[in-house]
Amino acid sequence: MNKQKTALVAGITGQDGAYLAELLLGKGYRVIGTSRDVSTCDRQRLRRLNIDGRVELVSMLPSDFRSALHTISKCAPDEIYFLAGQSSVGLSFEQPVEAIESIATGVLNLLEAMRFVNPGIRLFNAGSSECFGDTRGVPADEETPFRPLSPYAVAKVCAQNLVTNYRTAYGLFACTGILFNHESPLRPERFVTQKIVRGAAAIAAAKGGTLKLGNLDISRDWGWAPEYVEVMWRMLQLESAEDLIIATGRTVSLEYFVNRVFAGFGLEWREHVSIDDALRRPSDIHIGAANPSRAASVLGWKAQFDVDYVIDSMCASIRNS
Repeated sequence: MNKQKTALVAGITGQDGAYLAELLLGKGYRVIGTSRDVSTCDRQRLRRLNIDGRVELVSMLPSDFRSALHTISKCAPDEIYFLAGQSSVGLSFEQPVEAIESIATGVLNLLEAMRFVNPGIRLFNAGSSECFGDTRGVPADEETPFRPLSPYAVAKVCAQNLVTNYRTAYGLFACTGILFNHESPLRPERFVTQKIVRGAAAIAAAKGGTLKLGNLDISRDWGWAPEYVEVMWRMLQLESAEDLIIATGRTVSLEYFVNRVFAGFGLEWREHVSIDDALRRPSDIHIGAANPSRAASVLGWKAQFDVDYVIDSMCASIRNS
């Protein structure tokens, strides 16, 4: 009889953490989720997926080595998924130290704890397409150099390099999924995609109004978050660890996203959207494009849902709420 696997999901209350927990529970895992302070964490996403009572929650601060070491020793996980840390590119310009500590130091502490407690633990680190910077429209692959343009991206580059270093130096099974943008109804409103969807819905309901946005000329590869968490799990089932890009391979502009969302609510976006230069970032990636062919080759995985499905699903979720 196979022993039940235990997964430790750092950042379980976020979009990816909640969907990943749901997936792992379906596969028979014991799922332990971490939050900085369990007594005050927001469980709304776990409740929306009806899994709040099915996961165990523990307090852990990844940037504190003692906290990470204690948690790994106590929980004895087979797999660790690091999805925690600052998640906003824009916020990282205002809180750069927190970005570095929560992401890079957090990953380092988990790797060190794994090395001391149990080198057989497998680690998935959530990387980011932001690491590539602006590739000028050339789809990034796993060999594309990193040119980070924000404190958030710098932290993600450092974290991925640490994962590679510990894999090479100590033989740990540690890998990074280089995640391009991925959305769902569980996205918080501070993300521009959810801001657009909720803004359009509110304008449609009020039969008028204005939504302020920043740069609509940027382009991104937007995927479906529930699909991406399966890739995270698949990467930890490989015979040997490697870093892979997770993306759809289709890139569209933010203006395309806005147009399709507003049209979904029967609105002409140009009548309701105003550009506010104050919402622009100090530096931004013009085009984020991906070549996910390596994931298809190694994992046999190809995205089934692209940006149109993402938009339709997020809009439908608001209509049905």
